[in-house]
Amino acid sequence: MNLNQITVPSLDLEKSIPFYEKLGLKLIVKALPHYVRFECLDGNSTFSIHQTEKLPSGEGIMIYFECENLDEKVEELIKLGIQFDEMPNDKNWLWREARLKDLDGNQLILYFAGENRLNPPWRIN
Repeated sequence: MNLNQITVPSLDLEKSIPFYEKLGLKLIVKALPHYVRFECLDGNSTFSIHQTEKLPSGEGIMIYFECENLDEKVEELIKLGIQFDEMPNDKNWLWREARLKDLDGNQLILYFAGENRLNPPWRIN
């Protein structure tokens, strides 16, 4: 099995499209008003958004986007008007992360983990 597609809910796809394009995703399907899909420029994964009348409650969805040059990417996005809730910082699980929310409150984490993503020191053999 290979995870290659994530879909999140949105109240307004028209507003969500420019937000995700600013993040660096490429719009490849535009089936408004119900659905849009983006291509991640690194790898083969896609990311989509579907129209919903109500957003999930509680903590909701967390989406991780890996960025090799995390700090530079965050600075670039800030210059484009993207606001971050948490600036890049090192976590005790050996990842460097920055956090923000999309327009619908979905939690986005831009991160860099390097070798520790798949092979942390505590990996089970």
